[in-house]
Amino acid sequence: MIRINNLVQQYNDKLALDHVSATFPEHQTTAILGPSGSGKSTLLRALNLLEMPSKGTLKIGNDTAIDFGQPLTMPQILATRQQFGMVFQEKALFTHLTVRKNLTEGPIKVKKMSIKHANLTADRLLQQFDMTDLAERYPYQLSGGQQQRVAILRALAMQPKYLLLDEPTSALDPELEAQVLRILRDLASQKTSMIIVTHNMQFAKRVADQVLFLEAGQITYAGAAREFFEAPKPRIQNFLSAMQF
Repeated sequence: MIRINNLVQQYNDKLALDHVSATFPEHQTTAILGPSGSGKSTLLRALNLLEMPSKGTLKIGNDTAIDFGQPLTMPQILATRQQFGMVFQEKALFTHLTVRKNLTEGPIKVKKMSIKHANLTADRLLQQFDMTDLAERYPYQLSGGQQQRVAILRALAMQPKYLLLDEPTSALDPELEAQVLRILRDLASQKTSMIIVTHNMQFAKRVADQVLFLEAGQITYAGAAREFFEAPKPRIQNFLSAMQF
């Protein structure tokens, strides 16, 4: 389980995170929801230290404890980041590498996995998600949806404890978005530990176990997803209504 306590992140005169505390259970999917500019991506990126809050603590299981009020060493940062796989809005694949090599590069170079083991892991993931036929293609030969699916598999190939996804379908049209969401739905059904920033309310309602709702850098709801979508709070209902066309 991940626990954060009183995270503070400020940009000039704006508090992006205003004393944020939350827990992220293992083997569950947490959806981080809220209006634009509410601090969702900042919170997600703070978990794997891509953002460095000025205050607060981060604990991952019994092994990792970060106090953002103290200087962090590079070994601390690297050890923390290796527990996460990150998928961004932009696919950011290695354009000069095939799909299979995109999946094996990190495990070989970062985790010092043998080439044989890395290839076996990559092939298992490609087979599991019916993408074996893409193994020898280069990113420019893939659709946007295929590229994002490969980005997810690349993160999984690192065998992280938690998979972090920041609006993974925001740049895709509805058909390509559906391809990516099917993978995430399958991962959720397999009890993969995932934390997702998304504007897709139907996906969050169907897949999330837990919802965190952020507004102006503060968490105003933290609890079961089903209860969130049935919450009588006017602000939540207004937000959900605004997301429907």
